[in-house]
Amino acid sequence: MAFVIAVAGKGGTGKTSIAALTVKYLMEKKKKPVLAVDADSNSCLNEALGVEAHATIGHLREESLQTIRAGTERPGGMSMEQLFDYQVQQSIIEAKGFDLMVMGRPEGPGCYCAANNIIRKYTDKLSETYSYVVIDNEAGMEHLSRRTTHKVDLLFIISDPTVRGIKTAQRIADLVKELDLDIDKHALIINRVTGDEGQELRKLAESLGLEVAGLVPQDKNVFEYDLRGRAIIELPGGSDAVKAVYEILDKFEIL
Repeated sequence: MAFVIAVAGKGGTGKTSIAALTVKYLMEKKKKPVLAVDADSNSCLNEALGVEAHATIGHLREESLQTIRAGTERPGGMSMEQLFDYQVQQSIIEAKGFDLMVMGRPEGPGCYCAANNIIRKYTDKLSETYSYVVIDNEAGMEHLSRRTTHKVDLLFIISDPTVRGIKTAQRIADLVKELDLDIDKHALIINRVTGDEGQELRKLAESLGLEVAGLVPQDKNVFEYDLRGRAIIELPGGSDAVKAVYEILDKFEIL
């Protein structure tokens, strides 16, 4: 089974960048197969990883529903489940050093529960063929309450350098405990730190019972890459953000 790392946090904290740098770390340090999972309906992990998302789980689900409603004949006499399984396998984006599965935004009305459950099912299934899985969860806490994040070895809760961000991180950590989720370990990363506020926020987080994995400084390279549409995974090793994330990951026993 794969070692599963998930990233969660409120919107705008830079969790997708942290997820992409985690994929970069595993590619470079562990040199084993990595599956990146974009479980955010806004689907931007592919941009951070520098690949094009040609298909999403949400879109495939809508196509399957349309096939059922129209009574369209399925190829090879496959069942709907078999056809969908084949489509999901084909939707996985293969890149150098990692593969990517994208949830995407369902086109029809309703919640994302079905697409999220599909993501969970195939993440569990595919984890048998990858050494590592990195899941970029959607912003907020709904994915936790819907249990769309299944077995996780390490959950990073990402906060921006604000008191509000730290308190949101505390609520996420409390929810993990309340729901008794299958998460071996969770820790806080305070992202985009620009000055001395990082240490003050660390003290606040620890006073609230949060384990602080580390601080990631504001990095002009991340801003410039984003502005120019360049992939975060291409950041040079000397980048402040890359060095900080690597130092954090080095602290944990990632088998």
